[in-house]
Amino acid sequence: MGKKVGLLLSGCGVFDGSEIHESVLSLLYLDKAGAEIICMAPDVDFPVVNHITQEATGEKRNVLVEAARIARGEIKDLKDVQASDLDALIVPGGLGAAKNLSDFVDKGPDAVVLPDVKRILQDMVSAGKPVGAICIAPATVAKALANKNPEVTIGSDLNTASALEAMGASHFECSVDMIHVDEKNRLVTTPAYMLGPGIKDVASGIENLVNKIVSMA
Repeated sequence: MGKKVGLLLSGCGVFDGSEIHESVLSLLYLDKAGAEIICMAPDVDFPVVNHITQEATGEKRNVLVEAARIARGEIKDLKDVQASDLDALIVPGGLGAAKNLSDFVDKGPDAVVLPDVKRILQDMVSAGKPVGAICIAPATVAKALANKNPEVTIGSDLNTASALEAMGASHFECSVDMIHVDEKNRLVTTPAYMLGPGIKDVASGIENLVNKIVSMA
C-alpha cells in the first residue's frame, strides 16, 4: 500500500460532527492518490444537533460511534493511534472539529484541545510529518500548536481569523480552491465550506490539500 494517512473525524454531520462532504472528498482523493487511510476519532460524548432546525435535541451521542458511519465501521479509537503509525494526518471540518476536538466554538482563543487530539497533532509536527486541516479544523490545530506559531487559512472570515491570531497563529486569506502551506510546521490548510458555496467548489481545494499532503508524506 501507499503512504499511511490518518483521517481524524469528529462525528457525523456539519453542525455537531465532521462535515460529511469534506470527509468523503478527503477519503476519495486519498484513495485516488493510493494512500492507505486510517480513520480515527476520540471516544467522547457530544450534544446532538437537529440538522433540519440546527437546534440542540437534548440527546447525547458518541463521537467515535458517529464517525464510524463515515468510515463504514473501519475506525480506530484515537487513544490507540500514535504518530509513529502514520505518515500524515488530515482533519476535516464541520463544527465537531471545533466543538468535539476542542471547545473553540464556545471559548474562542481560550479554547482547550482534547488531550489525545493535542497529543497526536504535537507528535506529528514534532516528527516532521505533514498535517492537513480543512474548513474550521485549523482553529483546533492552531490551538494545539500555539507555541509553534502555525500558519493557517480559514478563508476570509475576519472574526475567526482574529481569534486564530489571538492564539498565536498567522492567518492567510485564501479562496476556496487554494491551500496555504506552512513550510516550517508542514501544515496544509484550505477553507472548504468556510467559503463554499457548493460541493464542487470545496472539492477543488480539498483535492489540492490531499495531493499536497501525500506528496509531503
